[in-house]
Amino acid sequence: MESLLPIGLVLLLVLTLVLGGVLPEFRVPTWVILVCALTMGAGTGVGGWRIVKTMGLRLTKLDPVHGFAAETAAASAIELASRLGIPLSTTHTITTSIMGVGSTRRLSAVRWGVGREIVTAWILTFPVCGLIAWGVGKALSLIR
Repeated sequence: MESLLPIGLVLLLVLTLVLGGVLPEFRVPTWVILVCALTMGAGTGVGGWRIVKTMGLRLTKLDPVHGFAAETAAASAIELASRLGIPLSTTHTITTSIMGVGSTRRLSAVRWGVGREIVTAWILTFPVCGLIAWGVGKALSLIR
């Protein structure tokens, strides 16, 4: 089964299952792909419209041609980085592409305060996730 999911998500789950002893070898079972697809679908179903509204209306007003330009720019950057072996965030890439497209009309067409909120969320994601992982790890170590 060929996956259309971000490969990093699938590989991370498989690596976790191998290291945890659930899977005997590093191979991607179909059920892992399905779980990842369902999880991403549920996340998009719950919060997808909020993200679309923020990116396409709050950050800057996008018309279809602007969306196409942003997607093309982001896809080109992701393709180039992939070929060069450079890791990058697809979320960061599309967000900054949308900012770039919005600024082609005029710099004030981008709501830079919204952009600042997005960047702040990116920066806070790492320590917050680390703290959550630490707490879950501590709780699980008490159970063992």
